[in-house]
Amino acid sequence: MNDVQVSERIIEEQIQYYRRRAAEYDATAYGAQGPAAERIGRISSAWPVEGAVLELACGTGMWTRMLANRAADLTAIDASPEAIEIARRRCPASVRFSCADILRWTPDRRYQLVFFGFWLSHVPSSRLGSFFGMLRQSLTATGEVIFVDEHVSQASHEQPTADPELVTRDLSDGTQHQVVKVFLDPPRLTARLDALGWDCELEVDGEDWVIGRARPRE
Repeated sequence: MNDVQVSERIIEEQIQYYRRRAAEYDATAYGAQGPAAERIGRISSAWPVEGAVLELACGTGMWTRMLANRAADLTAIDASPEAIEIARRRCPASVRFSCADILRWTPDRRYQLVFFGFWLSHVPSSRLGSFFGMLRQSLTATGEVIFVDEHVSQASHEQPTADPELVTRDLSDGTQHQVVKVFLDPPRLTARLDALGWDCELEVDGEDWVIGRARPRE
């Protein structure tokens, strides 16, 4: 089996993992909901949310809810219909949800802001270029990409595999899954995006989250 086929298999397994995890995601990913919501609100309140906004890999809507408080035009996409159903319940009816594989999705309009939380680390390094190519097509001339993800210092919390970009995760139903996990190493990511034609600013919030803002160069 060649690398492309292996990658497609893993991406499909990753999607199925998050579909099965949807009901337990908030508790296992964020812990106490109050402090998590406060942190998300504090971070997102600093962003320029105006014009059309797109959220990729919205999951259960923890970030979507905060964006919806400020964005009149918000589209949210995720590959898990189970997660989207949870997100719908916590977000206003004005949010447009769509179910799609992010790595195969192509935009049909442009956005002033594209946001994704804890998604970039699930993009294989081999697909980073095509993913940011899609982001470039998604932005208006003055638009930007903002993302939040886990710092490389958190890598020890995962179950590693022989592949440095894959980890094994367990669900409460006893099943085990392999997913892509490329933790954010700020200097390395900045260099990689620079080579792809993007200007990127990264900051670390606490000890575990990296916040990035990126714009494509002309």
